[in-house]
Parts: sequence; C-alpha cells; structure tokens
Amino acid sequence: MAQLSPLRRRMIEDMTVRNLSPATQRSYLNAVSKFSRYFGRSPDHLGLEDVHAFQVHLVATGISWPALNQIVCALRFFYGVTLGHSTVPERIAYAREPRKLPVVLSADEVVSFLEAIPSLKSRIALTTVYATGLRVSEVVFLKIADIDSQRMVIRVEQGKGGRDRYVMLSPQLLKILRAYWRLTRPTRWLFPGRDSERPLDATVLHAACRSAHIAAGLNKRVTVHTLRHSFATHLLENGADIRVIQVLLGHASLQSTARYAQVATKTISQTPSPLDRLRLEIVPPG
Repeated sequence: MAQLSPLRRRMIEDMTVRNLSPATQRSYLNAVSKFSRYFGRSPDHLGLEDVHAFQVHLVATGISWPALNQIVCALRFFYGVTLGHSTVPERIAYAREPRKLPVVLSADEVVSFLEAIPSLKSRIALTTVYATGLRVSEVVFLKIADIDSQRMVIRVEQGKGGRDRYVMLSPQLLKILRAYWRLTRPTRWLFPGRDSERPLDATVLHAACRSAHIAAGLNKRVTVHTLRHSFATHLLENGADIRVIQVLLGHASLQSTARYAQVATKTISQTPSPLDRLRLEIVPPG
C-alpha cells in the first residue's frame, strides 16, 4: 500500500474531525489529486490563478455543473481548512448552475415503472424510495431494526449532512415489506448485497432504473432521484405542508424544497386565476 503524504493525511484528518461522510471524503481527495496532477505539482504549491486555470480547463472538457461545484467545494476545503488560508476559499467561485425543474412521474407512470422492474429486491427498494422520499444512499443502508411498525415510521440514520430523521411508514409499504421479508428473510440489512453482511450497492438500483424506464415505455429519463422528486411533488399536490415535506426529505433549507411548487401541476392547475373573479364579456367587434 502506498504511503500517504503528510499533506494528504492532514486533509483526511481535517475531514474526519468535521465528520464528513466517507463518500464526500473520497470525492474531495480525488478532486485535489486531479488538480495536482493537472499541473504536475503538489497542491500546496499552487495558488488562486492555478485554481482559475483549472476551472477554465474543466469547463472546456464539458464537465457537468454539479461535478464542477463538487470540485470547488473540495478546493475551498483544502485551502481554507487544511492549508489554513482563511481568505482564499471565498475567492474560489462556484459555477452558477442552470436551474432546471426536476422530472416528475405521474401516479400511473410510477406504477408502470415499478412493475417493469424484474428483480424483487430492486423493485421493493425503489418502491420504498417512492413511498418515503429517501435518497439512494439512505435506502440501501436501511436495516430491519429501522422499520418501526408500532409507531409507523422508518428511522433514517446518518442521512445527508450526518443527520438522523424519521419518515412515514405507510400501511401499504408495511404490507409490501412484510411480504418481501417472508420471501427473502433478510437478517440485518433490509436490502442486503450479494454478501448478506453488506448492504446492496447503489449501482444496482441505478441500473434497475435505466432498464425499467425503457421496459415501461416511458419517454422520461427516470433515475432513483426521480422517484424522490415524484414523492415530494405528489405530497404537495395532495395538500401536505411544504415544511413537513422539507423534514421528510431531510433538506437543510426550505429553498431546496420550494422548487417542487413549480412542478406540482395539479396544484398549479387548481389555483384560480384572478381572471375568474371578473365579470368579463368578450364582445366580437361589430
């Protein structure tokens, strides 16, 4: 095993102390390594002009806005925390990401999509995503003990941002999960991987989505996150309070949840126009 450099070890320690998730730590380390390799120099010998040149290079390669901003987060952490340059991070600009509305399935499309998944485990896992609004990283780490049928809630441990929360356990989902348990008898993880001691790999669910949306004949591109978007939008259309939806989704900011109001077409279509209050007659010109 290659020996860690003191700088890399220090960055790992800084991220560990701040309780960044393993996935975030890997992402940050990969980003700083990519930055260093691009210039062929240690990153602590590179400055703001180098960061800017690296960003220009990344944009030219066609990198996605989320991926670019993930690298920005990594570099801001590296310079601000690991190197202790407190004034540098704020000068590393985030990309202004185009605001796109999320893809949302109708209720009928959700049924068609879920029924097109041949694997029982993947179908039940993705059904759970739609029923609860969980992220893919959260659903694969669900344990049998997280299902609380007495209180009709599901405990989500260490979701995004290292926060625990509860989501609802619908009677229909409970019935589905009980039938699934009787057929598969999982012991610790609700959705175990090939090795029953480890949880299901998230890539299995991503692959299931790619296959199922084609099999269901849907024109929309469906990902695991599409089911989460659909969960939030359908709740909003059915009159759920947006603050409750924020808690269920585990959003730190209400602004993240508010965008679902823009795709809740049922709510939009049922909102009266001010024109409806007017007694207006359209008389054809004589």
